[in-house]
Amino acid sequence: MNSTPARNAPSNSGHAAVPGQAGAQHVPAPAHHHLPAPVCAPRPAAEEQRWGAGDPGSIYDYIRVATFAIGPDGRISQWSDRAAEFFGVPAAEAVGADPVTTFVPRELWQRGRARLERTLAGEEWVGTTPYRHADGGEGLAELYLMPDSELPTAGATCLAVDLGRLRRIETDLAASEAVFGQTPTGFVLFDDRLRLQRVNDAFASGLGLAPTDLEGLTAHDIFPGSEADRLTAALRKVLASGEPVFDLRFHAAVPTREGNRLWAVSLYRLNGAAGQPMGVAGQVSDVTSRHVAEREADGVRRNLALLNEASAHIGSTLDLETTAKELLDVVVPPFCDLATVDLYTALLSGETVPSAGRLGDNVLTDGSGELRRVAVSSVVGGASSVLGSVTGLPIAEAGGTLCYPRRSPHARALRTGRSVVPEPGPDPLLRSTLIVPLVARDQVLGLVQLSRAIGSEPFDARDVAIAEELVARAAVCIDNARLYRREHERALILQRSLLPPGNPVASGLEIACRYLPSNNNTEVGGDWFDVIPLPGNRTALVIGDVMGRGLRAAVAMGQLRTAVRTLAMLDLEPGEVLAALDEIARGLGDDTAPTGRSNPYGRLTSTADEEAREVYLATCVYAVYDAVTRRCTFANAGHLPPVLLGPGEPARMLDVPPGLPLGVGGEPFEEVELTLPDGAVLGLYTDGLVESRKHQLDEGLKAFRTALSDGGKGLEDLCDHVLGELNPHHGEDDIALLMAKVHAFPADAVGQWFLPPEPTSVAKAREAACSWLLARGLDELVDTTELLVSELVTNALRHGRGEIRLRLLRDRTMVCEVWDDGYAQPRQRRAHETDEGGRGLQLVSLLAERWGSRRTPKGKIVWFELGL
Repeated sequence: MNSTPARNAPSNSGHAAVPGQAGAQHVPAPAHHHLPAPVCAPRPAAEEQRWGAGDPGSIYDYIRVATFAIGPDGRISQWSDRAAEFFGVPAAEAVGADPVTTFVPRELWQRGRARLERTLAGEEWVGTTPYRHADGGEGLAELYLMPDSELPTAGATCLAVDLGRLRRIETDLAASEAVFGQTPTGFVLFDDRLRLQRVNDAFASGLGLAPTDLEGLTAHDIFPGSEADRLTAALRKVLASGEPVFDLRFHAAVPTREGNRLWAVSLYRLNGAAGQPMGVAGQVSDVTSRHVAEREADGVRRNLALLNEASAHIGSTLDLETTAKELLDVVVPPFCDLATVDLYTALLSGETVPSAGRLGDNVLTDGSGELRRVAVSSVVGGASSVLGSVTGLPIAEAGGTLCYPRRSPHARALRTGRSVVPEPGPDPLLRSTLIVPLVARDQVLGLVQLSRAIGSEPFDARDVAIAEELVARAAVCIDNARLYRREHERALILQRSLLPPGNPVASGLEIACRYLPSNNNTEVGGDWFDVIPLPGNRTALVIGDVMGRGLRAAVAMGQLRTAVRTLAMLDLEPGEVLAALDEIARGLGDDTAPTGRSNPYGRLTSTADEEAREVYLATCVYAVYDAVTRRCTFANAGHLPPVLLGPGEPARMLDVPPGLPLGVGGEPFEEVELTLPDGAVLGLYTDGLVESRKHQLDEGLKAFRTALSDGGKGLEDLCDHVLGELNPHHGEDDIALLMAKVHAFPADAVGQWFLPPEPTSVAKAREAACSWLLARGLDELVDTTELLVSELVTNALRHGRGEIRLRLLRDRTMVCEVWDDGYAQPRQRRAHETDEGGRGLQLVSLLAERWGSRRTPKGKIVWFELGL
């Protein structure tokens, strides 16, 4: 053994009970500086009260210590349980054995023997020696050899302490004290009765107190009631279950700091060496600043998410009302609880609000003009009363018009173009209101009103900035929709102005027509139809479709429609009309314009020049119906075939050769002539009615025929039925539908006579015409008809040849027609005073409502009309 002189050796009269000692052996308590006083000694009553009923255990539970006794014979006389555990030698083997050879290495036997003899002789010794562990390894132990001179038999008491364990405990205690005392984070230690046993300076100073002021206090002695209840409940849970609690946050006022502070505490249970709960330890931090920063960061993230949602959601269509609703879908409820959008009524009608002055009588630059509420969204009950308290006007639903008083905050926002946060009103449901004007391209379009209900945070400067950004984005989309609506309505006006107004009137036909723009409402199309009265109680029925969409397609449609009307007045055959239209369509696009080269002014050709070279293509069906003969002649230029619904028969497609579209050129157009039965319905239509991306064209044509066959008897009802059956499933393109129902003339409505080419035929014609008129009660037309029939028959004898044919027809007017086999067309001229002729056509032009002539395959027809 290493020989170390004893320092401050205790008096032999001081004894202490050694835990784990076998028998009633007593040994003196060592006073070496490495070993603190045993904490298992009886505590004073005050100390017991402070610690509570729970016992954290003895320090001997944490260090390795053993005691044994040596008799006067130098052999082990008593061997404790801790000695057996320490050295790994049971008492049965140790008692009576030589202590030197039992646990001292062989090389130290001689020195250990000499040291033991001196101790038995009455000399105390403290020193270190290697020893063998219970597991067979070696360690370093500090030995206390104390002679028992006062006992009846001489001997010695030995105390062994594992120096390795002791050094670790000393290091842990030093580190624990350093961490507990020097860390800036608060540390607390609660005993098993949830009373503060110890706190560090960081926690105490955070509360503005000293550590000693907090010892023995509970959570309720420090924090507010509700927060103390939460903390106490968490402490009990941790103490009972052993499961830690992390980042529990609670508020508490600090006398030395302004306002409530936010604390975050993490709790964990402390267990003794035997596993028994000793208390709860906690780490406490003041996270007020971090919480504020987190709130700021969360606000920024929410605002960025809100702006991203606005970019993705607002402006998905070019519709004013839809865009306004999309804005409210974004802000309610993520940003506010109630919102409305009001737009100037002038803008909704396509007008423009000037920067100064007056637009009509309803928009004023002082903000008091008329607005229309186009969108409302609310998560607040009783929206009507809320809106009335905010605006002073009972407008709770979209669609109403209102005018804000000139001195109201709403008028000020409209007048200045700046946001306004008015003072809270008396309404008990609202906390804060924000009024943001809709400004786009330096023009105020209206305003957006945002409100938050009681319980929400009022609008701050950051909220105002976000709201202005959201509304500015929506304002651009709304202005784009306004501009589009204006241009679209102008294009629709142009397009509809080129269509027949109302239901046209035709001789021998009942007409019903429909025109529906496409459902997407993005561009106008080139669909058109027309009903053109022709001489001789004939009617031209036309339907066509310019390929493509947009304003240029509508303009091309108007040009073709005008050309059709002009060609129809020339009384050409349907095939001839389409051939002429084909030439016109090819001429609409000038493919001879220069491409990519300079013009005489040194500039390249413009985009308009490029567009002018585009070739127009169109499809068209042109049909001429004769009300007297009920014969209809068709010609087709690449259009869908007409449909005929005969009386008592299912609808069927007419076998009309399709032909090539207008603008292609190079091929003649075939004609087909059919006799239409009385009561039959003829249907002309564009592809928007029957064609869709969702199904084949044949399926649409079949559905069209089925709808016609199942429709009502009235022609208007039949049109509505067809559209109701087909349009909901299509609507991807414009729809034009023209339907004509045949009404045959009564037998007495037509009078016809064939006269030989001789002078007496003039008198016969006058007599036949007068008799026919008198028989039908048309006495007021007799004199005029007699004179004009005489003139036309005389001209047929003089300038024509062959048999003369006279026909009178009573319809909406009285029509007189005279046939002859001469091709020379009559021409009205001014007769001089000395001329013997040339005044007949002047009389016809003067007395008839209309007159004219047209060619026939064998000659010509000259006709006039008289009003009934």
